[in-house]
Amino acid sequence: MSRPSVADLFANAASNLLGCSFRLHGRRPETGLDCVGLVLASLDVIGRSATGPQGYGLRNKSVDPWFDEAEYAGFRRTHEIAQRGDLLLAHVGPAQHHLAILDTTSTIIHAHAGLRRVVRQPLEITTTVIARWRLTDSI
Repeated sequence: MSRPSVADLFANAASNLLGCSFRLHGRRPETGLDCVGLVLASLDVIGRSATGPQGYGLRNKSVDPWFDEAEYAGFRRTHEIAQRGDLLLAHVGPAQHHLAILDTTSTIIHAHAGLRRVVRQPLEITTTVIARWRLTDSI
C-alpha cells in the first residue's frame, strides 16, 4: 500500500478542521480560524511550521507577503494540472483575497467569513485564482 502524499495529508488535515469557527487572524482551531489560520493549522497537523503573513484585513491592496510566506512554508508555485492539496490564492472581490485548499478538482476547503466557519464548497467559476502552490515533500 502506498503512502499518502504530503499534499493529501495537508488536504486531510484541512478536512478535519471543517466546522471550526471563523475568526479574523484566528490561529487556533479551538478559538477560530481565518483562511491563513486554516493553512497554518493544517500545516501544523502534518508537522510543518510556518508563521503566515501578519497585519492583513478582509480587504488588502497587496498580497505580495503571501507569496514569500508560501515558499517559506515549503510550497512551490505551480502551473501544473491542479491536484488535491494545492493551496490557492484567489481574488474574490475588490481588494479581497482569500486562501483556500483544493479538496477535489472542483471543491475547496476554506474559512468562510460570511458563514463564520471552515467549510467545503464548490470552487466557483467566478473565483479568479491568482496563484497556486503545491506542498513539497521536504522544506
